[in-house]
Amino acid sequence: MAADKELAPPRSTYSTPSLPLAFGAGAAVGVLGGMIGLGGAEFRLPLLIGLFGFAALAAVIVNKAMSLVVVLVALPARLAAVPASEVAAHWPVAVNLLAGSLLGAWAGATWAVRMRSSTLYKVLAVLMVLMAAALLVTHLTTLGTLGLPLWAQVPVGVVAGFGIGVVAAIMGVAGGELLIPTIVLLFAVDIKTAGSLSLLVSLPTMLVAFARYSRDGSFAVLGTHRRFTVAMASGSIAGAALGGLLLGVFPDLVLIPALAVILVVSGVKLARHA
Repeated sequence: MAADKELAPPRSTYSTPSLPLAFGAGAAVGVLGGMIGLGGAEFRLPLLIGLFGFAALAAVIVNKAMSLVVVLVALPARLAAVPASEVAAHWPVAVNLLAGSLLGAWAGATWAVRMRSSTLYKVLAVLMVLMAAALLVTHLTTLGTLGLPLWAQVPVGVVAGFGIGVVAAIMGVAGGELLIPTIVLLFAVDIKTAGSLSLLVSLPTMLVAFARYSRDGSFAVLGTHRRFTVAMASGSIAGAALGGLLLGVFPDLVLIPALAVILVVSGVKLARHA
């Protein structure tokens, strides 16, 4: 691990008065994500760094823990919305992507713990902009399909899964923002079923990244700030439920560009933070 990955506590002290703020921040993130049908972890990461003062790697690990909790809570509801038979019919898609994403998650977490802190901030900044672009493409364009033959589809799926696993591990997100358009483009699956499949791919991918992070000393941040993590994760779950109820209330042509701007601005701030 790089020498500058010190385990110094973040600027905030995480005393009891900060717990309502953690819950509120998590709820705000959950609402944003819920309104577009995602977990919103990409919006939580810059808050962990900018508002609560976590160092980059510690923020990624805390974000990953909360993303895992949110996905576990969302999975039953999401699967209930799409017939199990329909999801099961596309099991080769999940296996194809997992063949790459599990390796990518391990590699991404390994690279994250070995990066200098200043480098990790810059990488996170670039990935925030990537997430903004993915958000715009997924929600404001009509996704077609690439129509690749099976002999090309399988290796492309593995490579795409690897890249998504790397990004998800480094940012501490579930990766649905990238998985859903990938499933639609590569495998011609409708977007509703793609959302359920993305969770089935995300969960084991996140567990692999989590297992890799658990081998690093920075993983202790979860024990040190357990109450904070629980409070913010609870807020994220409550906010996601509320955001789901608000789904469609705000036009995508207004909401999506606004959220993309938030991600880009957050990325710029992270780059300057480095």
